[in-house]
Amino acid sequence: MTSPAPRSATTTPVPTSYPADKGSVEDATFLALADPTRRYLIRRIVTDAPVTATELASGLPISRQAVAKHLALLRSSGLVSVERRGRERHYRLTPRPLTEAAAWLRAVEAEWDGHLDALERHLAAHPNMPHPEKA
Repeated sequence: MTSPAPRSATTTPVPTSYPADKGSVEDATFLALADPTRRYLIRRIVTDAPVTATELASGLPISRQAVAKHLALLRSSGLVSVERRGRERHYRLTPRPLTEAAAWLRAVEAEWDGHLDALERHLAAHPNMPHPEKA
């Protein structure tokens, strides 16, 4: 059995705690988008807005009450807004949380692009460097 490779000084350790951004817009947005039913509901709301929970539940294999619970989470995450019209609630998309989540993803993408560009430059500068799989 071989021992694991020693950790280099540049290896980022796994954090034991995270910065105090729990409850951020991005966290709530990604939590809401993690569920395929909620993503489907968002697509329907974008297409058919304003739309009621009853209209959203039609054609789905879940109850109207289950749809209402999904809508409550989408509301609490800020992804949808609701307007009462008599006894009905009409839902619309609130784009700001999606815009903020997309900006976060773009920032992560830019950071990774920078790392990959640096790696490409390093490899180009050291063409004879042994490859770990070939060593």
